[in-house]
Amino acid sequence: MCGLNLGLIVIMIGLVVETETGESMRFELDSGKTKCIAEDIKANAMTVGKYSIVNPSEGQPFPDSHKLVVRVSSPKGNNYHLGDQVDSGTFAFTAAESGDYTTCFWANKHKPPVKMTIEFDWKSGVAAKDWSKVATKGQVETMEIELKKLYDTVSAIHEEMFYLRERDEEMQELNKETNSKMATLSFFSLLLCLSVAGLQIWHLKSFFERKKLL
Repeated sequence: MCGLNLGLIVIMIGLVVETETGESMRFELDSGKTKCIAEDIKANAMTVGKYSIVNPSEGQPFPDSHKLVVRVSSPKGNNYHLGDQVDSGTFAFTAAESGDYTTCFWANKHKPPVKMTIEFDWKSGVAAKDWSKVATKGQVETMEIELKKLYDTVSAIHEEMFYLRERDEEMQELNKETNSKMATLSFFSLLLCLSVAGLQIWHLKSFFERKKLL
């Protein structure tokens, strides 16, 4: 059991480290095309995102062709952010439900077609906190910041462990209910079989008595 718990904790640490780092990427999008990116976010977790089109002519205004429609939606389709005809933007919210949250980028149609380069940074959970601001405001040492990060990571693992424990208890309760129902069903099946057998014996006995074989 200890080995199992230790293995589970190691797996949970790996999951937290993996999911809390977020996504930072750069991709290309042709005019008239759409690209969607999904992020699995737990309920009550903080998430922040930042996106921008890379200016093809640095130092110059963005051309009219370089505009986006950006929509962030929940697993149930609720909108959390909508950027209409923008070249950059940010969003931040606390997830109301667990599941895959989706950010979709729509590029305007343009003739001749153009290709845009988009930078997108999406973080959730511990990674969503701006630790540099925390350090500036509190004027704390680097070690204290690392301890705060570690504390939040451990808290996330702790919450995940409680969630798994609740799921395990639910499964055990379901198994108990199923076993109870199966026992009841088996009892009534046995009772029915005995009743049918008794009825058959009574019928045969009556038949033989009428035929005066008994």
